[in-house]
Amino acid sequence: MLRRTAATTFTAVEGFADRLVCVLGAVVCAQAPEFFQQYLQRLGGHLAEASRQLAAFEAAAKAAGKPWAQFVGDTLANSDAGLAQLGATMRDSASRVDDLAAAHAALLNASVWSRPWAFVSHFDVEIARATAAIFRPAVPTTTEGAVYAAIGMAVAFSLWHFGVQLPLRRRLAPRPGKSPNASRTEV
Repeated sequence: MLRRTAATTFTAVEGFADRLVCVLGAVVCAQAPEFFQQYLQRLGGHLAEASRQLAAFEAAAKAAGKPWAQFVGDTLANSDAGLAQLGATMRDSASRVDDLAAAHAALLNASVWSRPWAFVSHFDVEIARATAAIFRPAVPTTTEGAVYAAIGMAVAFSLWHFGVQLPLRRRLAPRPGKSPNASRTEV
């Protein structure tokens, strides 16, 4: 009796649950392009600031009348620990600008299909955390948003269908060989 009641209840809500899962999957996955956009904006800000700092170091090298590489090398080799550390900071700043510029270009020029891979291959934990901390969900009304929504819908529905719906149907289905009206007292 309990099995039949559960099966009836499940059948009654199954269509609604299918639709709800599809909508939730679409909305959640459609956030990816918005997150990429906000991440890209933050990445651009980091790139601009790092480039500004590098330009100041390059101006110091020019004022000293030395090529950049020599200026950094001389500063790194300085016997004063503080100046040697400044040389390491200059070297790291140039490397950071290169890394940020590569990530920015990769994300900016990526297609709908390659953007997740560009994001993962140039992932910066600090920038992603800062983006997530102020992330505001939105549903992009672009082709990319529609593609991600469709993928999210398909993935969510597949997970629901194969991970929940089918196993529940099997569990709630009448057992073979047993009639729903069979008496328990039969011997």
